[in-house]
Amino acid sequence: MKTISILGCGWFGFALAKKLIETGYEVNGSTTSPEKLSLLAEEKINPFLINFTADQIIADDEFFEADVLFICIPPKRNSPELHHYPAKIEAILAAAKDKIAQVVMISSTSVYGDDDTTVNENSETHPDTDSGKVVLAAENILKSVRPEHFTIIRFAGLIGPDRNPGRFFAGKTNVPNGLAPVNLIHQTDAVGIALNILSKQAFGRTYNACSPEHPTKMEFYTAAAQSANLVEPNFIAEKKDWKIVESLNVPTFLDYEFQVKI
Repeated sequence: MKTISILGCGWFGFALAKKLIETGYEVNGSTTSPEKLSLLAEEKINPFLINFTADQIIADDEFFEADVLFICIPPKRNSPELHHYPAKIEAILAAAKDKIAQVVMISSTSVYGDDDTTVNENSETHPDTDSGKVVLAAENILKSVRPEHFTIIRFAGLIGPDRNPGRFFAGKTNVPNGLAPVNLIHQTDAVGIALNILSKQAFGRTYNACSPEHPTKMEFYTAAAQSANLVEPNFIAEKKDWKIVESLNVPTFLDYEFQVKI
């Protein structure tokens, strides 16, 4: 049985941890909230209280005694701490040292920016948001520290339980960019791709994790509002500042079939 440590049992990390337990892995899960320790334990996840800053990690060394470490802590947008994110990743990697064979970092397709084109893992990165820029900086730190033992999963927009896309624009009017394609992935497929990387031992590369369907923003969010019985949004029929995220590595190395149609 392999031991997996998940740093950050939030919306994605907790779902991944539960599926790993179900699959037969031993899982160490971290939280910064003492109140959540019992919730992790109830799911048979070994609970760890871990706090970290750009300068230090306050953690039990046992957490880092694992075969694979998943780093599932997104940067805090619109926060003074945003620009500390790369340094936090560096501190986490220093704490892991040589104890863990493989590190998987959860990243974002925001590293590409909206350059009105189709992108894949071989495309140049041109982030046009502050969060995209710090995520890319964190990716580069991981690659430099662990050039042969890193894996990066760049998730598109995450939807699923407690993230009903019908609520995103419900009732809003004159929403811009209605004809732009959406880049989304359901939690089921996000977890599925992570599991496939483990089961196939397909480490050492970057994966774009995005549904192969790209309806327009207008089509997708209008249908989502209808499905949730919410007031339909009104969009401006225009297409600007867009991208389509494709993956070369998911089909090539994982042979993954998406479960949820966007």
